[in-house]
Amino acid sequence: MQKDEVLRLFLDPDLVPPEKRVLLSNIADLAASLNMPCYAVGGFVRDLLLGKPVNDLDIVVEGDAIKLGNKLVEIYGGRLIPHFPFRTAIWQLPSTFDLQPSTLDLITARKETYDKPGALPTVAPATIEDDLRRRDFTINAMALRLDGEGLGEILDPLKGQTDLERRVIRALHPKSLLDDPTRIFRAIRYEGRYSFQMDSSTLEQINEETLKVLHSLSGERLRHEFDLILDEERFAVMMLRVAKLGILDAIHPKMPEFNQDYADFLEMDAQLDIQADRRTMGYMLWFMELAEADVILLANRLDFTNELTLAVWAAAQLKRGLVHLTDMRPSEWTYALEKLPLLSIYAVYLVSRENSLLSYISIWRHVKPFTTGNDLKARGLPPGPRFGEILLRLRAAWLDGEIANGSQEETLLDKLLAGQPWQGA
Repeated sequence: MQKDEVLRLFLDPDLVPPEKRVLLSNIADLAASLNMPCYAVGGFVRDLLLGKPVNDLDIVVEGDAIKLGNKLVEIYGGRLIPHFPFRTAIWQLPSTFDLQPSTLDLITARKETYDKPGALPTVAPATIEDDLRRRDFTINAMALRLDGEGLGEILDPLKGQTDLERRVIRALHPKSLLDDPTRIFRAIRYEGRYSFQMDSSTLEQINEETLKVLHSLSGERLRHEFDLILDEERFAVMMLRVAKLGILDAIHPKMPEFNQDYADFLEMDAQLDIQADRRTMGYMLWFMELAEADVILLANRLDFTNELTLAVWAAAQLKRGLVHLTDMRPSEWTYALEKLPLLSIYAVYLVSRENSLLSYISIWRHVKPFTTGNDLKARGLPPGPRFGEILLRLRAAWLDGEIANGSQEETLLDKLLAGQPWQGA
């Protein structure tokens, strides 16, 4: 693509918002003052050339990225998080910038070597071309010059633009996926997001040797990759691809395929008073059919947090136990559900369409008697287990339609305190 065409895309406010463009210009000017050639790389260039709004802000300089970051903080504010072994830094932008994402990656152009497959790389400073050659796929191995007269020039030593036009995802060298098997997940995300395809040589790298290294990766690294897939609009297509390539079996033989019938359920109903969490919902839908022991096993394998483990376990247990709750009264439903995470209950509602679950979420959980513990004290009842029994009985009467107003609650309370039977309203 010619320089003037690239500049036209770069100046398109629908692709690069003006506030992002100003930020990039300021960074490039500062880098130039430090004699550091400055480039946008990776996803920024890929999406720009595809005519899509850019999100990633990855900046590579031929120089010291941490030094540049410290200067940016000195001038503009924010906070720098340096990663000295990799000669990179994350600049947490000042809140006054009001930009999304609110962080920016600053990278020293470098070479990488891997001591063994799947290990983190050893790095050394290098040129921008060296930096592009260490990357994962040709469509991510392009750089856009940001400083000086070179603004708008595309550096594309590995023919990434050609592969963009061919809609192909091609690894940079024959052991790319073996060196870092998480690149398999990235390729699958690009396939689904852009409707691209891995070329045959890249697919051939997803072999027994690579999958064995993938199996050895930590649960945290693997879960991070699934988190990113669940964030994607076309995640269900990607999850199907993950299964077809044998990746689930490589991670653990108990890993199930994602049920494609549940693909539309990650979008929350905004009218419900439940905090949305797309990733948690995804894992609940994915593992909901599993036995309790397998849920715990896979939660450990993927290094789930305690909170996520509880949510997934609760959804699986509730779905399995629905058959025993079907004919119960609203009060019994409520007491069975109220200790479970709301999102777990909602996930089971989505797949079962059991109306009692929705009634609990929207109505029953909010039902409380007018009477409080202080009211019982005022009636002369000494504190103790009887307090809870009476309050539970009053709440059940409201839930099950035995009482319908405050007067009826008072009457029921009188009878409970007197030990008399109650026939209902």
